Amino acid sequence: MDWTEVTRQTGREWERADGNAIVRARRTAGGDWAVTYERLTQAPEGSTYERTTAPTEDDALAVAAEFRD
Repeated sequence: MDWTEVTRQTGREWERADGNAIVRARRTAGGDWAVTYERLTQAPEGSTYERTTAPTEDDALAVAAEFRD
């Protein structure tokens, strides 16, 4: 499924074409990067929520790409 990147002041965000899932990458207060994947109950696959941290923005973007796949 296709994803569209949305510009946010607090990081980066991608929304799935059907609007039922979002991936976010943002810098935490501690300096790490938090990456989250949230899929709504309405999604054909059902709901889910995953969160992980990464030490750098590049690592966070790699995790975000995996979540989108």
